[in-house]
Amino acid sequence: MCGIRAILVLCWFVQLSIVGHAQAVVPDVPSLAPMLERVLPGIVSIASHGRAPNEQDQLLSDPYVRKFFGLPENADPGQHEFWSAGSGVIVDVQEGYVLTSRHVVESADDITVVLMDGHRLAATILGVDDPTDLAVIQVGPNGLVAPTLGDSDRIRVGDYVVAVGNPFALGQTVTLGIVSGLRRHGPGMREYEDYIQTDALINPGNSGGALVNLSGQVIGINNMVFAPSGSSSGIGFAIPINVARDVMRELIRRKKATSTSGKVEN
Repeated sequence: MCGIRAILVLCWFVQLSIVGHAQAVVPDVPSLAPMLERVLPGIVSIASHGRAPNEQDQLLSDPYVRKFFGLPENADPGQHEFWSAGSGVIVDVQEGYVLTSRHVVESADDITVVLMDGHRLAATILGVDDPTDLAVIQVGPNGLVAPTLGDSDRIRVGDYVVAVGNPFALGQTVTLGIVSGLRRHGPGMREYEDYIQTDALINPGNSGGALVNLSGQVIGINNMVFAPSGSSSGIGFAIPINVARDVMRELIRRKKATSTSGKVEN
């Protein structure tokens, strides 16, 4: 009986040794986690709140229309309260600059930037650019981390990319895809006509977030989706970071010129 027990114990130790050896030689499973750990702290969620004119009453803002209806000259066309959610990319930790989409913060009276660790910072609009639908906002610089900005002129169709943002106000979310097309333009798009197209899922709330390559470099600012149903159809668009960088510098230059001279320099 003792001999049988000894054999069973020996077999058990041999089995453990084989399993342990097999686990030791299995290679690590590929993961984007190490890259994202560097990038995610620099991508923020944005909550905006304000009041905007009711679109159906816009006609009443015309003084001739008010006169026709016998309304006073200062008649209020009516306003509605709104809340919007979006995303942003920290681009300057010293000055607290955050790059985002114009439509995320437009007409907002209160803008809150939420960092990855949950800290909430009040923000102000530094400048907006209508053609590209980009905006620069500013927060207090304490504890900020900025991701590396890449070179969007070097991307190719087929490159893997990751979209990071705050879709449907769910919080920081990551989706993986490829660059599906370059220099996109067409009906329904804004004045700007040089979008990066991607099938990395972009949904409402992703606007202003980052399109990142596998090296962890931001190569685009997520802007809009082709969404007949109201949610992502696998066709999203981003502003190339080289363009966004130039727009950002110009908006900051104009703000500084206005602050120092009281007017914008040409």
